[in-house]
Amino acid sequence: MLTVFLATFTIFILVIFGMSLGVIVKRKTLQGSCGGIAALGMEKVCNCPEPCDARKKRIAKAERQAKLQQNRII
Repeated sequence: MLTVFLATFTIFILVIFGMSLGVIVKRKTLQGSCGGIAALGMEKVCNCPEPCDARKKRIAKAERQAKLQQNRII
């Protein structure tokens, strides 16, 4: 019984190590398969009164893109 437990535990550890090694080597961020919280219609996870700097940059970039699209003459 103990050998089955140890063998199973070892296999799980090896699988977890392999998956983490793949993420580290590819330098890819972890993400959900179904769009995450944005798919639920929520814009942010926390209830902070002010967004973080990265989110501010994304918002500003989206606003600039929208303004360029609006001002573009076809």
